[in-house]
Amino acid sequence: MRFLIVLHDPPYGTERTYNGIRWARQLLEADGNNEVRVFMFADAVAATVDNQRTPNGFYNLGRMIEGFTDKGGVVGNCGACMEARGIGDDRLVTGSRRSGMAELAEWTTWADKVINV
Repeated sequence: MRFLIVLHDPPYGTERTYNGIRWARQLLEADGNNEVRVFMFADAVAATVDNQRTPNGFYNLGRMIEGFTDKGGVVGNCGACMEARGIGDDRLVTGSRRSGMAELAEWTTWADKVINV
């Protein structure tokens, strides 16, 4: 099955983006035939910034996203949202990339299920 998960919340302060990435990863691991893509909107794009420094024992979304893409997941970031936050392509974690509305539209029609978190 093909899943698209759309995230909007900041990486820290709420757990919606954290749980969205956990869910996406579990969908990949649950069935080797699943394909999962994640699209980051608004403050969620900050979750894909490299070199995040979190306290010991606290989750690190940058590392979680790299783990997700290492397993075959795909992550796209709203380019306009990145620009509004001063995030350049060179600051993204490995496996994450700039995207846009046209690709999000393609992913939406590609997906069997769209989950908006």
